Amino acid sequence: MAKNENSIKGKKQTIINRYGFIVFLFLAIFVAILVYIVRIMFVEGDQWRALGIKETVKKDREIKPNRGNIYADDGRLLATSEPLYGVYIDFMAEGIRKDTLMKYVGDLSVALARKYPDKNATQYKNLILNGWDLSRRELNQIEQIKESGSKKKFRPKSRYIRLIKRDVNYVELKELRTYPFLNQRSNRTGMIVEERSMRAKPFGRLAGRTVGSIYKDIDKGGSSGVELKYDSILRGKPGVKSRQKIQGRWLDVVEVPAEDGWDVKTTLDVDIQDITEKALYSKLEETGAESGTAIIMEVATGEIKAISNLDRMPDGSYAEGNPNAFSYMSEPGSTFKTLSVMIALEDGVVTPDEKFHVGTGLFQYGGRTVRDHYWRHGADRGDLTVAQGIHISSNIVVSKVILKGYENNPEKYVQRIYDTGITKKIDWDVPLQGKEGTAIIRHPNDKSHYWSRTTLPWMSFGYETQIPPIYILMFYNGIANGGKMIKPFITKAFMHDGKVEKEFTTDIINPSLCSPKTLEEIQQMLVGVVNEGTGKFVGSKSFQIAGKTGTAMIASEGRYGSGYYVSFCGYFPAEKPMYTCFVGIRRPKGVPSGGLMPGGVFKQIAEQVYARKVYMAPSACKPDTALLMTPYVKSGSKKDLELVLSSLNLPYTPSQDDAEWVVATPSINKIDLRKNVIENGLVPDVKGMGARDALFVLERMGLRVRIQGYGKVVSQSMPSGSRIVRGSSISLELK
Repeated sequence: MAKNENSIKGKKQTIINRYGFIVFLFLAIFVAILVYIVRIMFVEGDQWRALGIKETVKKDREIKPNRGNIYADDGRLLATSEPLYGVYIDFMAEGIRKDTLMKYVGDLSVALARKYPDKNATQYKNLILNGWDLSRRELNQIEQIKESGSKKKFRPKSRYIRLIKRDVNYVELKELRTYPFLNQRSNRTGMIVEERSMRAKPFGRLAGRTVGSIYKDIDKGGSSGVELKYDSILRGKPGVKSRQKIQGRWLDVVEVPAEDGWDVKTTLDVDIQDITEKALYSKLEETGAESGTAIIMEVATGEIKAISNLDRMPDGSYAEGNPNAFSYMSEPGSTFKTLSVMIALEDGVVTPDEKFHVGTGLFQYGGRTVRDHYWRHGADRGDLTVAQGIHISSNIVVSKVILKGYENNPEKYVQRIYDTGITKKIDWDVPLQGKEGTAIIRHPNDKSHYWSRTTLPWMSFGYETQIPPIYILMFYNGIANGGKMIKPFITKAFMHDGKVEKEFTTDIINPSLCSPKTLEEIQQMLVGVVNEGTGKFVGSKSFQIAGKTGTAMIASEGRYGSGYYVSFCGYFPAEKPMYTCFVGIRRPKGVPSGGLMPGGVFKQIAEQVYARKVYMAPSACKPDTALLMTPYVKSGSKKDLELVLSSLNLPYTPSQDDAEWVVATPSINKIDLRKNVIENGLVPDVKGMGARDALFVLERMGLRVRIQGYGKVVSQSMPSGSRIVRGSSISLELK
């Protein structure tokens, strides 16, 4: 009995000892864990926390702001940021499978060739299969390098093979994701998309130099024009985000949100800009000139509605290049005569009817000869009045006027020029370099530039000075604006989220150029230039234009004879001016003429702007000419045209036939609409239509249409009335 009890006690003790050992073991493990936890938390805590953050959180990543837009005066976009995407295939992606790729590569290649025809289906298929084969070879090379223990670095070429040659937009990217094979998850297709922000210009090259451009790397910001001038406003401020890995997925956590750039609203009018560029481009092509500029501004406000700067390219075409309106630092020529005569009239030196002898057009003074443009003809013109001297742009009359009043006191004449404000330093809306955008008038007391006896008469008709076109425009606008000279400007407002944050108005440079009497005399002279002088070609039958021609020899290395700079500056309608315009052409071929060359551009701009912008304001026109100019109307849908013309109260003669399409022909006081006969199976005549109507008519007939240019249709590759072969292509040229 006692033996059994001892046996039971022994077993219990053994169990207790074992249990105690287990408890002690767990307690030791717990203590060890606790010590390790304490060590991790307090001794190695910073190290492990840093490692954890490094592996699961990526901090201080930049959030790029959206660059602000640039708008025209009516809100149409001139420049905006557009996300574009580069599409690549990574053939080393882990999820990509050969059998799946081979199954869909044919259908994918066909779809790509249909959408992006720069390659055919076979070429796309070869691109994909060659990429796959290259990746397999490179994977084998990587394995061989690992097995050899070599530390040689190997960069595979089968990663990031570009699938589409150009960047695609978001709509195209969404469509690509529906194509065979690419419609799977990206890890199974190896499809990689790289987003980049590009600057888009909805109106293409329109006002390209003024709007400006940005660097290819958008982070560098603007490189020219408004884009550069207001880069700090447009670019915005970057934000900060971190990327955190949660349940195997990376999520963005915004810490500091990005501030998008503000928008810039300009004074530019897209329609007037289009008119101006086309007119200038056409004349530069015709004359083979080196370059040209044209600026048109609103008289009362100083707002520049259009500005075109075109330079001849190596291939003979013309494109926006230098900011010629501000950087033409050359002698203005005869457009400066108006300023000289205005000063002399204001100082009482002469009257408009006072006469000066010009003879055969040669006048000797100080050992130099002043010539009038007719001197080679040998005709003796006898005496000319001051007004007649301006009309025919006589160098002799103007030089004799200034010599009469200021020969013994040239400082007074130059100071009177300064007093007008034409030499005032002005901060313009475009970035310039050096002396660009400044007017330089020599002074007799300036010891750094020799003032000779002949400087005064030659300065009087626009030589020995440097005045860029923008200053000439500003001065003539002052004449049109009742004597108040204001600064031309391009930037109208800064906006953010659709709200105007800062609005700009013009600065008054000189509230009164001269007395009302002198102003009226000058205005009459400028009308005379167009009606009976060197600007006759500029005159319009529909409204009165006033202005002055200019022709100046270009100096090079201290000598004249390297070509001519011809210009015309004026305003319209003369009775109640609404717009001032300057046109300058540098080194045209042929006989230089301010009236025929830049004057022709001025006339074309003025008549088209008048038809579109001034026609509806009869108060701006003479009573007998208010309705002579009918606006330009494209041919098209009869229903649409009649609705628009009726809504605008524009007189028109309706088509008497039950026509769907009509041809619009402007005539005196009205627009004639006549039926455009369109027969099934025959090519219709779409000349005169806009792109939308022409496209609708031709595609409905089963033709494939190619369009070049913008405006109205001026020619079509298939003659009207010829038989249609469905599916054939027709090309349209628009101007």
